[in-house]
Amino acid sequence: MSEFPKVAADPGVYRQVLADHNDLMVVRFSFTESGAEGAIHSHPHIQSTYVESGRFQFSMDGQKFEVGPGDSFVIPSNAKHGCICLEPGELIDCFTPRREDFL
Repeated sequence: MSEFPKVAADPGVYRQVLADHNDLMVVRFSFTESGAEGAIHSHPHIQSTYVESGRFQFSMDGQKFEVGPGDSFVIPSNAKHGCICLEPGELIDCFTPRREDFL
């Protein structure tokens, strides 16, 4: 099994693919500072997010909600979403199908 590199995704945000298959991808997002943002975006992939640590304010299709350690939720295909880091931490995201743009 090869290790995927950790890459800068946004200022204060690093991404690392943990597992990959044509139908599924698992990715760790590390937020190193409060105020770091995962920019609002959308994609055709269904995404599940698990909060490993830290606190985040998410926006999904205009609705805002706060999450912390142990929380999880699903982001439907093509939903506009993003987050602001309130306390540094890590998110574990699963995408189906895989995010080719992350390889």
